[in-house]
Amino acid sequence: MGVTALVMAGGKGTRMKLQEEKPLLKVGGKPMIEHILNALKNASKVDEIVVAVSKHTPKTARTVKKLSVKILETPGKDFISDTKYAVKRLELSTVVTVSADLPLLSGEIVDRVIESYEQCGKTALAVVVPAETRERLGLKVDYVFEMRGRQLVPAGLNVIDARRIDEAELEEEKLVIDMEEIAVNVNRPEDLEIAERLFKRLFRWSPSTQ
Repeated sequence: MGVTALVMAGGKGTRMKLQEEKPLLKVGGKPMIEHILNALKNASKVDEIVVAVSKHTPKTARTVKKLSVKILETPGKDFISDTKYAVKRLELSTVVTVSADLPLLSGEIVDRVIESYEQCGKTALAVVVPAETRERLGLKVDYVFEMRGRQLVPAGLNVIDARRIDEAELEEEKLVIDMEEIAVNVNRPEDLEIAERLFKRLFRWSPSTQ
């Protein structure tokens, strides 16, 4: 099963209220997009990486080109529309969609998610994290749903059989991962501070270690 990782990096990032494009915000001395690409390169189950950019993220496109990673320009409408555009344009089959705001992502987590998808036998798999984990970290929760008595939040990491992306309803597995590395989506300036603090703790990083 050939797996393509599709990094969604074309959003406006309006909640950040910063001049810099969100994928280029730095955590641990490097742009978030670079951390994500490194994680995907370290994932043994990922065969190809494509970064979906848009007119909203021209500097991100230039940065990704310098890193020798394939890019695709999408209309920049919204996450779902741009995902559909990308998978159809590239004629993809199995796709891991990754939000460009997960700077603590690792190749091990990506492999775990793909393996769970392979085993579940469903058309799609969505990674979710406990709302309490995000709240404990000081992260705001915009959308919560309940499953088996637990309050859960989408993590921004999904796998799908892209050949069936136009179907109205897809049979979907929910994979709960209670890890700080996957709980941190950087959507606001305060999220960036939390990501930086966690990065230093998890990876024992300081400016002198660059």
